Amino acid sequence: MRELGLFAGRDVELVAGIVRENPGGGPFVFTRTEYYALDANHFFRGQRVQLIGGVILQESPMNPPHAVAVTLGLSTLQTLFGAGHHVRVQLPIDLGLISEPQPDLAVVAGLPREYLTDHPKTALLVVEVSDTTIQEDTHEKASLYASGGIEDYWVIDLTTSRVLVFRSPRPDPKARFGHDHVSLAAYGREDRLSPLAAPDARILGSDLLP
Repeated sequence: MRELGLFAGRDVELVAGIVRENPGGGPFVFTRTEYYALDANHFFRGQRVQLIGGVILQESPMNPPHAVAVTLGLSTLQTLFGAGHHVRVQLPIDLGLISEPQPDLAVVAGLPREYLTDHPKTALLVVEVSDTTIQEDTHEKASLYASGGIEDYWVIDLTTSRVLVFRSPRPDPKARFGHDHVSLAAYGREDRLSPLAAPDARILGSDLLP
């Protein structure tokens, strides 16, 4: 990576697959520019990764229930949101200099070709499907999306068969990315819920849960 000029003047070492700075041993904070430079030079070799708070994280393999939940969510949201919106599946959202998450689902305004130059910087609704990553999705990711001003963030929790809905971002110095949500509600299979951007729509939790 030094050949790419990423660590000029920085004392770093690779420990257990993580680039850490010395002294102190904290993870090196990559920018989106550096992240794209690595990708352009085939550093990731086909691995699914995303940039979260300056740290490059490798995505876990997707198990069948996770895949089914993504498919159900895509079908449901495409039905709810008509012309003028589209649903992105595991595609990047630009949340600033050091974060570019790839949520399982994101509803964004406009047509796909409107994003030929830049990724969306926001979304009307972000959805993560969660099993082994439930702690991360309900804490670090929730804080990240709150910091990006995402008003409506849903976690399809496969561990409890519930849909967790986070709303109303607010500053919180104790949260991982300096923000969290005021509101958290949980919906079961027989409960009805509506996206903030489509308040007249009604869907069942079972529409999203495998």
